[in-house]
Parts: sequence; structure tokens; C-alpha cells
Amino acid sequence: MDVEAVRSELPVLDGLAYLNAGTNGPLPRRTVEAMRASLARDLEQGRSSGPYFEAMLERRESLRAALAKVLNANPVDVALTTSTTEGCNVVLNGLRIGPGDEVVTTDSEHPGLFGGLAASGADLRVVEVRDLSVAEAGEALVASVGERTKLVALSHVSWLTGARFPVERLSGRGVPVLLDGAQAAGAIPVDVNELGCDFYTVSAQKWLLGPDVTGALYVRREMVDELRLAMPSYGSFDFEDGYTYDVLREGAARFDPGWIAAASGLGLLESLAFADEVGEERFEHASEMAAHLKQRLEGAGYEVVTEAGQATLVTWKVGEDAKALVERLAEAGVVVRELPGLGWLRASCGFWTNQDDLERLLGAL
Repeated sequence: MDVEAVRSELPVLDGLAYLNAGTNGPLPRRTVEAMRASLARDLEQGRSSGPYFEAMLERRESLRAALAKVLNANPVDVALTTSTTEGCNVVLNGLRIGPGDEVVTTDSEHPGLFGGLAASGADLRVVEVRDLSVAEAGEALVASVGERTKLVALSHVSWLTGARFPVERLSGRGVPVLLDGAQAAGAIPVDVNELGCDFYTVSAQKWLLGPDVTGALYVRREMVDELRLAMPSYGSFDFEDGYTYDVLREGAARFDPGWIAAASGLGLLESLAFADEVGEERFEHASEMAAHLKQRLEGAGYEVVTEAGQATLVTWKVGEDAKALVERLAEAGVVVRELPGLGWLRASCGFWTNQDDLERLLGAL
């Protein structure tokens, strides 16, 4: 893989050691160019007419297919969302999760998932995995699923530590599994068939390098009719015979919560194509960068929270105000993030990361 060729298409890397794709990934040049062209077209020609609307619908299906490829899923099993948060809420509301329902989750979930769980009023069985090894976390999660459990909802990759939870061990137990894939899709290979999950969410603005407010939700085929249409939209219904509202669209497309801006859709298609053209080697490179950073941080005397052999996030403890340190690093041209209330810093290593980025981080520390 030609890392420098990849980096040349990501202008933000010219001036920054950008290590925060776990929040927002760097935008490819071609992505922004496509969005500018789309907005210019809308400015000059308007946002109406039959052809305009038909092109938008066709683009949505192209986007559905491209996002399905990321998950090794069939396009019919993918809904287009604006975020992982929205995808989680489609599922929680669709399953009617509420008071009296037991949901197994962890103490390491992002608010995008945990917020919906908390608001549901369900009985949350929160498994404390933050201080466990990945193997121990897997055992604890499996042991927590019982006869009362209506849903298991957790991250595929922890946003706190980059731990890749053994979520495939939770499938086949007669309980639906919802996975927050925000820190996995685009960062590591994802195959929803191998994972055996029922629902999988995607935040496309992170590791997939897409525009803001883009994402996806995978729904296992057998669960489509089990999931109530809790957030219906224009795209939820089959209007071939007029506005009758009595026929839902086939597959997960019925769960599309609304529209994605035309420019954003075109931009995301370019971002997905960019990563696809880089090839499967991108995952190995990102993993190597994360392993190298972990090694260098430990060699410099830091306590690294991230276990070896995990995903592409590396988290370590700092002996000073983490927020102030992030600001100081930003002044030195290094972008990482703090994890609130923990005194930890987190760096995101992608297929665009090189040794210079890591050296710049270590030097600034």
C-alpha cells in the first residue's frame, strides 16, 4: 500500500498529525469536490424536477450497496441513517424496549447507545468490563445473558479503549444482539454474518471518512418483520400504486429515518470508493500503526490501557489534566482526544497514519 499516495488525497494531513478519526475522519479531497459540485448544481438549477428526484433515489440505492459492502451484507438488509445514535434508536424503539425489559450492556458504552437505553426505562444489566481483559469481558458478558434478557446491546469496538469485544459469542442464544459499530466499520474488517448479530450500526463520518450526518443500520433479514416501524419516513412505504401506506418497502430500507442531503450522499460515495480503491491492505496498515504506537508509548513510560491485538484506537493514562494536554497538543499540530472524567487520552490510527504522525505525537508529549 502506498501510504504517501493515500495521504496526498487527505489535505488535513499536510499540516496536522490527525489522530482522531474515532470522532471524525479526515475528508478526502475528492469527497469535498463532489459535494461542492452538487451544491453548485443545486444553487444554479434548483432542487426540484422529476429527474432530480429520480437521481436522488438512485443515488440512495448506490449508497446502500456501497455501505452494505463495508459490512459484507446484502443491500436489502441495510437502512440509511444519519448516525449510530439514530440507528440504535431505530432498534430500541422498534423492539419496544421499555420498563420491565432486561437489557444486557456494559459500563463502556458511548452515549449514542447508552443514552437511548437509559431513556427507555428498561432494566439495564450493566456488565463492568472496563477493567477486564478482552477474554474476561467475553466471559462476563456471556454469563450475564439470562432468561429475562430481551436484548444485548454493546459496542463491537470500545470507544474508550479500542477493545474488540468477542461479540460473536453472544449470537445464537435466542436473544437479539445490537452492536454499536461506530469504532469498527471502516477501521477493521467487519462481516455481520460471522458476527451473528441482528443489528449493526455505522457512523460513516468516522473511519469511513464520510461527511457529517451519514451512517447506516444493518438489520438481519429475519428481524425485519419483528422490528416495529417506529420512525417512519417517506422512504418507508411502497408507493407504486399511490399513497396508500398499506405496503412497506422490502427489507431494511423501510427503516430509513429520512433523507440524506444530496451533497452528503455524493460525498460519502466518493469516500467509500476512495477506501475501497486502497484495498484490504489498509486494515493491516492501521493495525500495525496502532501496535507501534502502543509499543512506543509504553517505552516512554506511559500506562497504556489498550490491550495488545485490538482495534485501531490506542488509549493511555496521563499524569496531568487531560483536557489541557489535548489543547497543548493541538497547538503543536497533533490532534487526539481526551476521554472525559478518566484522565485518559485516545489516538486513532488509520490507513493514512504514518510513522511521522506517531513521532510528532510522542515528541509533543
